[in-house]
Amino acid sequence: MGFLELFSVASFPVIKVLIVTAIGLLLALDNINLLGKDARNQTNHLVHYVFNPALIGGSLAETVTFENVVLLWFMPVNILVTFLLGSVLGWILIKLTRPPKNIEGLIVGVCSAGNLGNLPIIIIPAICKDKGSPFGDPDIGAIFIWTYVYNIMRISSSKVQKEGNKSSDSITLEASRDVLESFTEEESDTINAVKGNVDDSYILLPSMNDSEQKMKGHILDKMKYQCGMILTNPNFRGIFSPATLGAIVGFTIGVVPKLNSLMIGSNAPLHVIEDSASMLGDAAVPTITLIMGANLLKGLKGASTPFWTIIGIIAVRYILLPIFGILIVNGATQLGLVQVDPLYQFILLLQYALPPAMSIGTIAQLFGAGESECSIIMLWTYALASIAVTLWSTYFMLLVA
Repeated sequence: MGFLELFSVASFPVIKVLIVTAIGLLLALDNINLLGKDARNQTNHLVHYVFNPALIGGSLAETVTFENVVLLWFMPVNILVTFLLGSVLGWILIKLTRPPKNIEGLIVGVCSAGNLGNLPIIIIPAICKDKGSPFGDPDIGAIFIWTYVYNIMRISSSKVQKEGNKSSDSITLEASRDVLESFTEEESDTINAVKGNVDDSYILLPSMNDSEQKMKGHILDKMKYQCGMILTNPNFRGIFSPATLGAIVGFTIGVVPKLNSLMIGSNAPLHVIEDSASMLGDAAVPTITLIMGANLLKGLKGASTPFWTIIGIIAVRYILLPIFGILIVNGATQLGLVQVDPLYQFILLLQYALPPAMSIGTIAQLFGAGESECSIIMLWTYALASIAVTLWSTYFMLLVA
């Protein structure tokens, strides 16, 4: 294939995403208002709790086997490297540009998480129709997005909320301190009066058996309390988000042969369960793309995102990360860590040159942290994606050919 043919093949998938995004933007206009604020919030919850877990769990159960895990072991490692490297670059960008604190988690998120789910699903089949090719598993990227980035933005938003509540908390503490002082004065008077009426001869020391039983009871109560605190802790629930649980279930079904034979395949007894999950999962990609388009309307109306922060994010995603990706993948190939397969190497390289994950908009809306800023960041990064992703895809195909 010549350069122009490679360029056209690489551009069509990006244009598909932009067309669906434009439809979502039109549906959010005030005249139509099918994807207004309330509708987007409800749809985001559907994506978070239903569509994404079904997509990840169903796809992993159907495609992942023990042999694939051994063969493509470098794929999740490469994705993790993109997240860690993007996080470091995002942290450096925060130190250089000093943006508002409420969007620091958002900046780290958009720098670390690329669109590893939607775009590869569209781009790879457009480049090569061979079903036996090692496409890799884009659902691994969704797992990282809904655990790594989800928790970064959750922690960042909770910090901002805590700082916002400090002033009101200080007033409450001062009032409660006055109440406690008056209470302790009355309590001390009562205790002194009781002490004066108690005869020392009636004070008995507890036996050793009673004290041991009390100690055991206290230990059991503490263990129950700690277990309850862990299970109800927002951090614990954040790590085990619905997408993570879906990934665990799907991975288990795919790797365990008996479970795989029960659910996967047209002749499997419980094939209807896998079909139902696939049907729900198929709605995830177009729904997220439509929501992203609807969120872009805020970016068109204007938002208070610092100019140099946007420039920095574009530089990280479309210049620095692809350069680092070429060095890392070529180095891994030279060391024998990556099999010599042009399509497999292309996928590894492509993971470094993608725009931010559209799920970040969903996460921002779930936590209400940097929602308008996320819209304008997505607007500019996806507007430039038609050029940047196309050029990098063309160069990567020439590189691995």
